[in-house]
Amino acid sequence: MSRAVGNRPKLGLGARQICILLLTLATAIIHFTLYTSAPMTEIFLLNGLGYLGLLAALFLPIRALVRIRRVVILLLIGYAALSILAWVGMGDRRLALGWIDKADEVGLIALLGVEAGNRARPVR
Repeated sequence: MSRAVGNRPKLGLGARQICILLLTLATAIIHFTLYTSAPMTEIFLLNGLGYLGLLAALFLPIRALVRIRRVVILLLIGYAALSILAWVGMGDRRLALGWIDKADEVGLIALLGVEAGNRARPVR
C-alpha cells in the first residue's frame, strides 16, 4: 500500500486500495446523509466520522501509521461489522439506502480481508 521514499513513506495505491478508499468514502457519505434526515442522527454523524478517521489512518503516509496498517485494517473490518450488526438490531430495513450501505460495508469487509491477508504474507 505504501513504499518508503527517502525519509517519507510514499502512498502507492493499487486497484484494491482504490476500491477500499471509494467504498469507505461512500459509506461515510451515506451516514452523513442519514445524519441530516433520520432519527438518532448523532449516531450517523459519529459513524461517518469514524469511517473517515479510520480511512485517514489507513492511507495517510505518516510513518507511525504505516507501521500499524494491519491493525488499522482489522479495526476497520470490525467497525464495518459492528455497523452492520447495529443496523440489523436497530435499522429501518424499509429504507433502500440502508441496504445499499450494508452491501457497501460487506464489500469493504471482503476487500479489507484480502488486504489483511496480503499484509500477513512475508515478502519474498
